[in-house]
Amino acid sequence: MDRQLFITFLRHGRSRADDEHVHEGRYDSPLTDIGRAQVQARASEFAARGFHFDHIVASSLQRASETAALIGRALDVPVDTDPDWMEMDNGPLAGLSYAAAAEQYPLPAFRNPYEPFCGTGEGEWELYRRAARAVERVIRRGPGRYLVVAHGGVLNAALRSILGVPPAAHRQGIAFSFGDTGYARLLYAPAEHRWQLLEFKPD
Repeated sequence: MDRQLFITFLRHGRSRADDEHVHEGRYDSPLTDIGRAQVQARASEFAARGFHFDHIVASSLQRASETAALIGRALDVPVDTDPDWMEMDNGPLAGLSYAAAAEQYPLPAFRNPYEPFCGTGEGEWELYRRAARAVERVIRRGPGRYLVVAHGGVLNAALRSILGVPPAAHRQGIAFSFGDTGYARLLYAPAEHRWQLLEFKPD
């Protein structure tokens, strides 16, 4: 039991981009007051359920890093940032309104997983490899209990890499719907290379 890793993937709270109705991705939007309240509520839930974390690893984008900092203070857990946990690079869509994006960058009939998003963004395979690398770095920290605070797209890629599911092509295949402060709790036994999904709470 003591050689296992307990890893919780947590999506950040509501951000200003949600209120602005713009594409987020690498748009570095802060939490809203509602988002901060969501994070405080989640921290209280974790404390009430007796969850303990040895370390928090967070995306360097501020909506995730602030989420991690709030939980770290509430639960007295140190926080590190890792840019590999940033959200998918969505190229020219970052910060663009949904209406403008639909006009300027209409969805193609099909986009394969090797293709860069909107020409300059990140392809699905590129995101997948980055997420797998980020998961590996958490595992190499050794046995313990870790909280990863990141974004829906990269957390989906991380879970696909764990499950051995290849990157999605044009929104096909398996997806995990992480809402504001939604989380997934996993257990990894390195000696058997065995993963268990203990709990998935979408919001």
